[in-house]
Amino acid sequence: MAKLRQCAIYGKGGIGKSTTTQNLVAALAESGKKVMIVGCDPKADSTRLILHAKMQNTVMQLAAEAGSVEDLELEDVLQIGYKGIKCAESGGPEPGVGCAGRGVITAINFLEEEGAYSDDLDFVFYDVLGDVVCGGFAMPIREGKAQEIYIVCSGEMMAMYAANNIAKGIVKYANSGGVRLAGLICNSRKTDREDELIMALAAKIGTQMIHFVPRDNVVQHAEIRRMTVIEYDPNAKQADEYRALAKKIVDNKLFVIPKPCEMEELEELLMEFGIMEVEDEAIVGKTAAELAA
Repeated sequence: MAKLRQCAIYGKGGIGKSTTTQNLVAALAESGKKVMIVGCDPKADSTRLILHAKMQNTVMQLAAEAGSVEDLELEDVLQIGYKGIKCAESGGPEPGVGCAGRGVITAINFLEEEGAYSDDLDFVFYDVLGDVVCGGFAMPIREGKAQEIYIVCSGEMMAMYAANNIAKGIVKYANSGGVRLAGLICNSRKTDREDELIMALAAKIGTQMIHFVPRDNVVQHAEIRRMTVIEYDPNAKQADEYRALAKKIVDNKLFVIPKPCEMEELEELLMEFGIMEVEDEAIVGKTAAELAA
């Protein structure tokens, strides 16, 4: 029996993690892999394209209604979507109340105890909220659940800062949990020389750009219909991009403890590619009117 591979997808908020994850998982399922997605975001939007649903009922929401997690059954929280993909959402507290990371911990423990991680599974993907600034969201790394981390990024400055920060989080738990960075997925924003820039960033932190996903409006057309591109338009060029990403992940052997950049190194890289202007102390704090004078 093939060993279960547990992968977490991180990246800056709004970078397209959930869309990329669901299209990747759909491509894996289409190729015959048995896959489960565990949504680790209180928005609970990690499974909507697989289930054609607005939002799946979450473990935390159902537990609150039932009285406790112990009162739940596996079939309450685990739904089956496109090509047999298992879907679960951890959920979280109301905005501004409590730590959403606790929802992630509670949900994963429940799924493990109730047998969701069945022997036939090839992959589990954790779709994790934003940056690893909160210990709770680092849980798939910290508790040794996910062994492979993929970071979705783009050629935009903040997406690259976030990727570097996530690499720091991986280093923190690499020795205790065996977690490794498996690559950067560039979800293109059509910035200049974007593929070169992300390959340069990957080389700097000791990893690879595993795939460059071009920007294509068919992704939005599919999302409006709550579908992945793989299902909505299997003959689209973009569907082949997600299939290529899926194949690269299946074949991936490059799992590293990353070497995150210092801020100065990252800024030098951004300046080299023209993303950031060379700092000029003479203009700091000056208004547009003062500079024009």
